[in-house]
Amino acid sequence: MYNGIVGGIVLSLEKKIYKFIIALFVFNCFLTNVFSQSIFNLYNQQEEIPNLSDQRQIIIIDSLMDYDLDPHTANYSNEAQILLGVYEGLFSYDPVTQEPLNALCESYKISRDKKKWTFNIRKDAKFSDGKKITAQTVKSSWIKLLSNPYASFASMLDCVSGARNFRLKQGDEALVGIEVKDEYTLVVKLEKPCSYFPKILCHSSFCAIDEDLNNYSGAFYIESYENYILTLKKNPNYWGKDGVIIPGITFIQSDNEDANAYDFNQGKADWVKANTSVGKILNPQNLYIAAVFGTSFLFFKQNNFPWNITEFRQALLEALPYDELRKNYSVKAKTFIYPLTGYPKVEGIEDYDLDFAKELMSEARKKNGISETEKIKLVFGISQEKYMYDLAEQLKKAWEPLGVELVTQATPSNRYANSIEAWNADLFSYSWIGDFADPMAFLEMYRSSSSLNVSGFKNDEFDKMLLDSDLETNEYSRYEILSKAEQFLLNQNVIIPLAHSIEVHLIDLNVIGGWTTNALDIHPLKNLYIKPPKCTVPNLVMLD
Repeated sequence: MYNGIVGGIVLSLEKKIYKFIIALFVFNCFLTNVFSQSIFNLYNQQEEIPNLSDQRQIIIIDSLMDYDLDPHTANYSNEAQILLGVYEGLFSYDPVTQEPLNALCESYKISRDKKKWTFNIRKDAKFSDGKKITAQTVKSSWIKLLSNPYASFASMLDCVSGARNFRLKQGDEALVGIEVKDEYTLVVKLEKPCSYFPKILCHSSFCAIDEDLNNYSGAFYIESYENYILTLKKNPNYWGKDGVIIPGITFIQSDNEDANAYDFNQGKADWVKANTSVGKILNPQNLYIAAVFGTSFLFFKQNNFPWNITEFRQALLEALPYDELRKNYSVKAKTFIYPLTGYPKVEGIEDYDLDFAKELMSEARKKNGISETEKIKLVFGISQEKYMYDLAEQLKKAWEPLGVELVTQATPSNRYANSIEAWNADLFSYSWIGDFADPMAFLEMYRSSSSLNVSGFKNDEFDKMLLDSDLETNEYSRYEILSKAEQFLLNQNVIIPLAHSIEVHLIDLNVIGGWTTNALDIHPLKNLYIKPPKCTVPNLVMLD
């Protein structure tokens, strides 16, 4: 999923946080493994049994943007956080490990050839209006997703027999391998084995939806959304309502950093996800920073000559001073995918040699009939953020010796990602958090027929590697194939990795329970609750 915070405004926040944490002498304990918990709190807390009388509406401050609350077309991580609270699919994310947990799916079984999955739907599953959720509900939801040309994540169902052809308008709905066996039994037939299928189905795009999107399958329903205030209330018909303790959640959207810090300090907000003046936080123990399975990067589109030719892109990448380019990021990235445990090492992008870059550019010009003196225009599509203009200046300076004229085109950061596909520029900025803990969550973005592919990159050899990985049942061997696919992609010079993502949150875990950092930065809303109040006065003696 596209991370609006990391993609648009996190660099300025990272600079402030970096300085702030260095001052606190705790930054050196930053991340050892993306799937281990990495929290900058100074104490461990044991979860207490909540008192029902303490529960109230939880207040969350989020970044300012126009939420897309259609689970089929939403792209941003901010939206996914909300959508997974109001809609639910067969599986949900474990709040700590992010592994799939049974949700609408009560149980399932897999055939011996790993290509037939049978899901048993909960008989007590209902929408917020009391309507039953059945196997037909799930099938209809997925067919609607595949039919939507604006559904970015639809291609993740291409593993289902006939789904790709139907999605691309090359096949009939009747040939899609999704069968309603009875009211509560759904049978899904796959083109090939897909061991991570349940991980895919955790995503909000694959939730059960009604024809009326104002009818909700999740733990909460949307009561109102106006003036950038979104109010959620507990869904009384949710199958797991007994485990949902809080009455609701209010999201207040704000990019006023000082006001966000003030509201948190005053107890007017329980959790701040938006940019904040970290220097004004009264209690730094409430600042939580952790590694996320994500990457910020630049990428080339394949539309325009000569940037659709590998040799020209190679010259540009060789001319970049990467230490300077990445110096303001906390977790510098040389590779596209954050290295997972057991994932073979990939040779990243870090070499810088301006003389060699000039040689490569000279050879590419001769080969493609461009004179040595001709200025070559490169259009950089950016969001209207200061750090993006600064980045553009760095690139312009680095590429001028190659006879490249960098021109910027800017659009408001709000919905920047949604503009890219139709934007006729050559270079773009992106920040991506994997939607499940697997390299395919990234490599899918460059598969030729993927609905996530906005770059236009198409390569049969790369596609075959992804196909081969799906056919491999041994996880280590599968990772080996995927690491080669990543290396191949990097060698095509279409990606310039900048930083691996971090999550930054302000939250008082003395007050809020059911929350923890995790690798995908998804925090299931239904788990949140208000903790019993604690006495914080030291050495207090209780008298009878």
